[in-house]
Amino acid sequence: MARLKDKVAVITGATSGMALATARLFVEEGAYVFITGRRQKNLDEAVKAIGRNVTGVQGDASKLADLDRLFETVKKEKGRIDVLFASAGMGDFAPIGEVTEEQFDKIFGLNVRGTLFTVQKALPLFNDGGSIIMNGSIAGSMGFPAFGVYSASKAALRSFARTWTLDLKSRGIRVNVLSPGTIDTPILEGVPKEALDDFVQLIPRGSMGRPEEIATAALFLASSDSSFVTGSELFVDGGVAQV
Repeated sequence: MARLKDKVAVITGATSGMALATARLFVEEGAYVFITGRRQKNLDEAVKAIGRNVTGVQGDASKLADLDRLFETVKKEKGRIDVLFASAGMGDFAPIGEVTEEQFDKIFGLNVRGTLFTVQKALPLFNDGGSIIMNGSIAGSMGFPAFGVYSASKAALRSFARTWTLDLKSRGIRVNVLSPGTIDTPILEGVPKEALDDFVQLIPRGSMGRPEEIATAALFLASSDSSFVTGSELFVDGGVAQV
């Protein structure tokens, strides 16, 4: 059974990894998906990989003009949104004594400011009863050395979910955070094997997650299977933040 039959979904930052896997699964489950990415070449490749029922809109989720162009495209092509996965994000390592203003503004500008205005600008197109999913992280609930700015940005999303659940109560729009642990995606390319081994040792399951495992969790939150789930944080982390 197609769990997203005839639904319209928007997924930001979906040119690789978890968000791309989610876009592919949403299409397989019957949705039409709009995806974004900053680099046109990568966006074109993602659209080709998904293959059907997809529109790619080049843009940076931290730039309001790009968000306006995204939702204007959605309005022209489909006129509505049923599911939003605000996935675009980034992070850098820096201990407290080395954090720069530029680094702080860049991380919070995309992860927090970008997510807020992505959701805000989507709302006029949202069907009542829809689902908003924000891409969190176990870092929002745990302490990792030199990762404080990124962690704080993800903790802010958890707070947003609580507030927006009440703000959107009358429309029946559910708001949840999906918080992955260490996932085997292209972002890990170049990370020394020793560091990856250290990450894996922290995972009770004994292995990193796969993008497809995040996609199935996102599908749960997007579909009516999670109709009684809102204002929550779903950890998909192999148990790292749980034990």
